[in-house]
Amino acid sequence: MAQFMGTAVSDDLINEHIASGDFFKQIINGLDDGVYIVDPERRITFWSHGAHRITGYTPDEVLGQSCADGILVHVDEGGNYLCKEGCPLAATMQDCQHRSCNVFLHHKDGHRVPVRVSASVIQDRFGRTIGCVESFQDQSGTQADVERIKELEEMAFFDALTGIVNRRYVESTFASRFAEMDRLDRPFSVIMLDVDHFKKFNDTYGHETGDRVLQLVARTLSCNCRPYDTVGRWGGEEFMIVATGTDQETITGLAERLRMLVETSSLDVDGENLHVTISLGVTPVRPGDDMKSLTNRVDDLLYQSKEQGRNRVTYCA
Repeated sequence: MAQFMGTAVSDDLINEHIASGDFFKQIINGLDDGVYIVDPERRITFWSHGAHRITGYTPDEVLGQSCADGILVHVDEGGNYLCKEGCPLAATMQDCQHRSCNVFLHHKDGHRVPVRVSASVIQDRFGRTIGCVESFQDQSGTQADVERIKELEEMAFFDALTGIVNRRYVESTFASRFAEMDRLDRPFSVIMLDVDHFKKFNDTYGHETGDRVLQLVARTLSCNCRPYDTVGRWGGEEFMIVATGTDQETITGLAERLRMLVETSSLDVDGENLHVTISLGVTPVRPGDDMKSLTNRVDDLLYQSKEQGRNRVTYCA
């Protein structure tokens, strides 16, 4: 008997239905999670509907390819690429131990998506590894996000290009946060960022590519910020995050993670991989601040990041 995701399945059933795909269509394709299967050479032999939905890649684009060939390009919290070293699926195929971990996959559109991955081996009756299955669960968006976007569209608070809130909404958030700080003593911080060398993308590759760069950054920010933080487009290639709390380690850690996730993303433009970086300024609210003083200060910090070489975070308490 073969083992598939911890369940005993007859070898004849495995051989018959893996070849035809019937075994998976009604079961795995009905799952919200993404699932894919590789052979002993790590070539992808099955790609579920959920995998297509979460990653943007269709089965035709990935079947027969090695999962190490730069499809999902998993990175960990430190920005380390896992496809060549540290891959949980590869390690599971070697020692047959089930593994689960949190990683960030590379979406077809270029942005980073946080996922929880689990890897298990498929073995034949003799205990030989004949493949491996990896499932991954999207840790970012929910149906509530979709409903919220509809509400924002109706209120003219939605930026149609990037899919996040606009400056008008961020300004209203500032007003609410200042009121909460005065009434409930709940301080907050702000992160301001913009795309490095954005004009070069427009001038070299055209405005359509420039729009895709903005979408990559916006989606990476919105997928990987905390649910209680506000992520908005401030204007042009600038973005603003209104973040709960003022702990320096937590807020700068969030900013560094976002910087890393954008840096490790890329856009495919006519076969060329374009890499994007961002510069960020970070500051907590101070007693006596208003929106103008706070945004001016964080804008100055962003400018310092630009002056110091870009692709970096500058913090000031």
